[in-house]
This record gives sequence, structure tokens and C-alpha cells, in this order.
Amino acid sequence: MTPTYEKFLTNLSKPARSALLYATIDSFQKLASYTEKEILALHCGGSKSLPVIYEALSNEQLQLKDATNT
Repeated sequence: MTPTYEKFLTNLSKPARSALLYATIDSFQKLASYTEKEILALHCGGSKSLPVIYEALSNEQLQLKDATNT
């Protein structure tokens, strides 16, 4: 886990952070391999967490996988 990803995790709620770690999503690259729907299914996305996730991925020039192209 990179220091930048660790910092990102501290910006999430504890349940969201725990859900990502439980799913072994320990990098921005792994996070970007999921769709928004999949993130929501992990119980780590929501009205507060998704904007944080989108911003962090954008800062890394990444984005969530497009559900229409899966």
C-alpha cells in the first residue's frame, strides 16, 4: 500500500475503509478495476464516500471501470 493510498483511506468513513480492505482493494489500480455498482455492493460507497473515491482516482489519472463496457 502506498502512502498516498493510505492517506486516501483516512478520508473515508471507517465502514468504507474496512470494506475496501476486506475486499483486498489496497491500491488505486485495484480500486479502478471496479464499477460504481460493484463498489456500492461492497458497502463502501455512498453519498459521502463516492465523491472521495472519484476525486482520489482522478488525482491519480484513473477512474472507476465503466459498467457499460464490462
